[in-house]
Amino acid sequence: MRTREALASAAKLTSYSAGLQVLFRLLSFLLNAYTLRYVSKETIGVVNVRLTLLYSTVVFLAREAFRKACLNVDKEQKWAQVINLLWLTVPLGVLWSLLLGWVWLHLVTTPDPAVIPHYEFGVVAFSLSAVVELLSEPLWILAQVHMLVRLKVIAESLAIVVKCVLTVLCVTIVPHWGLNIFSMAQLLYSGCLLTCYILYFMKYIGSQEAQRRSFPLSTVSDILPKYHCHQPIIDLRLAVLTWTFYKQSFLKQVLTEGERYVMTFLNVLNFGDQGVYDIVNNLGSLVARFLFLPIEESFYVFFVKVLERGKDIGHQKQEDVSMAAAVLEMLMKLVMLIGLTIAVFGYSYSHLALNVYGGSMLSSGPGPTLLRYYSVYVLLLAINGVTECFTFAAMSKQEVDRYNILMLALSLTFLGLSYCLTWWQGGVGFILANCLNMGLRIAHSLRYISHYFKHSKRQPLRGLLLPVPLLLAYLLSGTVTALSQASWSKQCLMSQLIHVLVGALCFTITIVTIFFTEPRLVQFVRTYFLSQNKKEL
Repeated sequence: MRTREALASAAKLTSYSAGLQVLFRLLSFLLNAYTLRYVSKETIGVVNVRLTLLYSTVVFLAREAFRKACLNVDKEQKWAQVINLLWLTVPLGVLWSLLLGWVWLHLVTTPDPAVIPHYEFGVVAFSLSAVVELLSEPLWILAQVHMLVRLKVIAESLAIVVKCVLTVLCVTIVPHWGLNIFSMAQLLYSGCLLTCYILYFMKYIGSQEAQRRSFPLSTVSDILPKYHCHQPIIDLRLAVLTWTFYKQSFLKQVLTEGERYVMTFLNVLNFGDQGVYDIVNNLGSLVARFLFLPIEESFYVFFVKVLERGKDIGHQKQEDVSMAAAVLEMLMKLVMLIGLTIAVFGYSYSHLALNVYGGSMLSSGPGPTLLRYYSVYVLLLAINGVTECFTFAAMSKQEVDRYNILMLALSLTFLGLSYCLTWWQGGVGFILANCLNMGLRIAHSLRYISHYFKHSKRQPLRGLLLPVPLLLAYLLSGTVTALSQASWSKQCLMSQLIHVLVGALCFTITIVTIFFTEPRLVQFVRTYFLSQNKKEL
């Protein structure tokens, strides 16, 4: 029963998170399309690559390890110690913001003030925004562990909407403010997010709903760090686990944002090319991130609740192991089909998508080629997200330590490949380096999963195998849409419309083939994502 409740909660969390990601990516998509008409691609490059990298690095290094460790906490845990541990994210964030802010101001190439003014204020604002967001981290963990899924959706959705509205208004009315517009919008986003979490818990703590769900805090002051007599200030076991993940977080951040670090510190692309690359990156990951990231985050929570970390399957409840294997198999099948669909259709529709989105500025340059390569990268990104999600949930502390060494080697290899391939192929080199890096990470995770289930009747890696009729449908769709692009490459509206109709027909054939060849997957999606009445897997 506990296992199925965890699965239902994970699926529900994924659905809500996916909806949030849809909103976030859609608004970012529309915002970029709008701002391209008012600001230069150089400004877009500085904001979306340089300053956003500063913000994401501070936030990731300050909180990622704490999230990995504390999301595994039971509801019956001594939460005073957990909260004390989580509050360490704030001074850690301040330290990283000061250190990295200095680096961004003094050790990297800064934009020409005549072309892009107010860069210094941008660095300060994005650093401060990261610290403000970290103030809500204990509340975020409480919400995730106790499955308060609507809170995350409402808070982040409202913050995103407010940020986008301010950006659009300022870009339209006072476009000469430049970076100041994006800096103020980023500060407003973090402040709105923190305010939503505080107001929610002020109302929730002590309420009848909280009592019914056995919420561990009885007063609002319990959210603040406290010292309790005759008790350790923090949970030492969690602290050790956090440190283990923390060592890994440096490497994972390099692997996740490696191309932006290379752009920032090695200056292999000018700010204009960085802007084009970032726009293509956002467009290419539009579907991938609003589906794959919520699945990874939500089902990581599911796996850590169902499996006992570091124990082989012979010493765990077989019902839980069987359920975890079945879910992993279906998840791999699901994300692989989504990623394969993006890869197949992305090749033929990259030029059209960029032309509609940004006009000739994007479609006439290297943009279409970048987007085609990125479509293939999305497939690898999909598989890696789910396999690492399970691997990190099942690994023991010693296995995580060993994996950190592998991550170090991957990080160094990735940075070297990015630098070399970018000098050779420009922006495409970044995507090629990402593909090679992602392939190595997938190989490691598949090897771990295969070894983990070697004595089990369940073999979740079968989720990566596709039936022959479905493979033929993808091959047919890719061939027909490629021929359609070559035949209707003119820029007239009728040619583009015919090309879209051909793609729609091929897409329909592919979806129908999936329904007939993958009935278990269809039932899984209907049961745990689309249906309100949870059925048996």
